[in-house]
Amino acid sequence: MSLIDKQEAEVLMLNAIHHVAIICSDYNRSKEFYSQVLGLPIIREVWRAERQSWKCDLQVGMAQIELFSFPNPPPRSSQPEARGLRHLAFRVKVLEPIIARLGKFGISVEPIRIDAHTQQRFTFFADPDGLPLELYEDKDEGSTTC
Repeated sequence: MSLIDKQEAEVLMLNAIHHVAIICSDYNRSKEFYSQVLGLPIIREVWRAERQSWKCDLQVGMAQIELFSFPNPPPRSSQPEARGLRHLAFRVKVLEPIIARLGKFGISVEPIRIDAHTQQRFTFFADPDGLPLELYEDKDEGSTTC
């Protein structure tokens, strides 16, 4: 027996990821990386004077990345298996053109790997603050193979 009934499940349904929030150490450098290097369109950019903070909303398919600046944000642990958000993955049709573009900007990309469960190809690179980003190749972009 389910913990919630069908009617309650319809009300509680989580439909999609709306946004992922990232706090960066150098706002202009990160804004350029996400908007110019990765090509994400800027939806809006707001200076929040009361917090001495920029907020930039970038479009990623049906979701958004919220890019924040704060005065002197503390660094995160760099251990890859630490608790919390492990990485942010972008679904792409083909890896090679994106890897080539990143290379033009001097961004190192790990060797391509194969997901043992889905047989999909993927690779990792990092944003200007070292946040791990993944490119996950899904030729059938409507699939749910993640």
